[in-house]
Amino acid sequence: MIALKPLVISGREVLPLVEGGKGISVSNGESSGAWAAAGGVGTFSGVNADSYDDNGKPIEQIYHGRTRRERNEELLNYSIRGGIHQAQVAHERSNGQGRIHMNVLWEMAGAERVLHGVLEGAKGLVHGVTCGAGMPYRIAEICAHYGVYYYPIVSSARAFRALWKRAYFKFRDFLGGVVYEDPWLAGGHNGLSNSENPERPEDPLPRVRELRAQMREYGLDQTPIFMAGGVWYLRDWEEWLDNPELGPMAFQFGTRPLLTVESPISDAWKQKLLTLKEGDVYLNRFSPTGFYSSAVRNAFLNDLQARAERQVAYTIEPVGDHVAAFEVGARSRVVYLTPHDREHAQGWVARGFVEAMRTPDSTLVFVTPEKSIEIRTDQINCMGCLSACGFSNWAQTEEGSTGKKADPRSFCIQKTLQAISHSDDVDCELMFAGHNAYKFASDPFYTNGFVPTVRELVDRLQTGD
Repeated sequence: MIALKPLVISGREVLPLVEGGKGISVSNGESSGAWAAAGGVGTFSGVNADSYDDNGKPIEQIYHGRTRRERNEELLNYSIRGGIHQAQVAHERSNGQGRIHMNVLWEMAGAERVLHGVLEGAKGLVHGVTCGAGMPYRIAEICAHYGVYYYPIVSSARAFRALWKRAYFKFRDFLGGVVYEDPWLAGGHNGLSNSENPERPEDPLPRVRELRAQMREYGLDQTPIFMAGGVWYLRDWEEWLDNPELGPMAFQFGTRPLLTVESPISDAWKQKLLTLKEGDVYLNRFSPTGFYSSAVRNAFLNDLQARAERQVAYTIEPVGDHVAAFEVGARSRVVYLTPHDREHAQGWVARGFVEAMRTPDSTLVFVTPEKSIEIRTDQINCMGCLSACGFSNWAQTEEGSTGKKADPRSFCIQKTLQAISHSDDVDCELMFAGHNAYKFASDPFYTNGFVPTVRELVDRLQTGD
């Protein structure tokens, strides 16, 4: 394999190997600091990062506010304090090597406020900010204010063009690079557009060529592109190295760093990764963000899929084929289904799915009484972790609502991601992963359950494996 050449990223020459940021304590100061110490770019999550008390014990994120807005204020304070702490840990662990980046989701609650809070509170410790999940127009101005490089995450040249023309052209000096994330293969939230087929993956090479051509129009010939999503063996990407069509390239790894000594995930999670088979990672659209996301198939996702299948359209008056009366709720209010759908509904009720919950799309979803209570409790306890949440109908607006019904087909993402990050439950919580995670089981590097240090992984990557 062609030897990797160092690349200037965030003002320093480093290996073109980047740790992908993973939210809510899944990439933290320990893991990102170790990655930077190995000569690459470490990335800690700025999404509700863990914070600690004066004795170094993790602070459980408990919410005391009586309203969503009050709880949202608590969440933002947790986020800022946690982000500052993780930046400090990463800085200490890096031993002055590599670069430290912070990853945020633009659609998370108070993204701008969290960025200001962490970058102000950890001045000089964060060298770059990666940001996706939405169209982060303001990231450029915020990062430039603190003298920090910014790295938008996009899945198409068209998305970058929109960002550049609206805002980035004003702050070109701080555009450190562009992260191209394969929307079919990356773990976590993906950038599939409505015009793209989730079941028909596209080759990333032509899409990255198009992105580079677009960047060249703006004079960004030497601005690095980070290839993210689907990267496992660098030998598979050899034609991308020293390729004049693509220009400077770095490679971002999100899933492989999960299985390292410094990775903060539980041993149960690490062992689960070693057992995955091809197809075990499922591209779905259950997230309350509205984005597609990729996660490991387990009881959590299976429940969401089964819940969505126990669904029928209804009307409040007889219309067209909707002429079969059906009683809903404690007050036995009558709605109208098609005769065929009423048969299905009656069958679900007979199996114990007696609660018919209304969705924003004029459908009914059938769940057990216990699941109905859990869903409603989670919706009531919403702490506003997103700028807009389909599950709870929270929105970070003056009204505090999306204006739509809360959607029982989704879930509280803050609750489940906190749970899997701080417990051994890998079956009943959401486990994000990239689609190549099944390679842990076949990659000789992990024979007999071997878990490498970050440095051992970085050394291995440089061999092409």
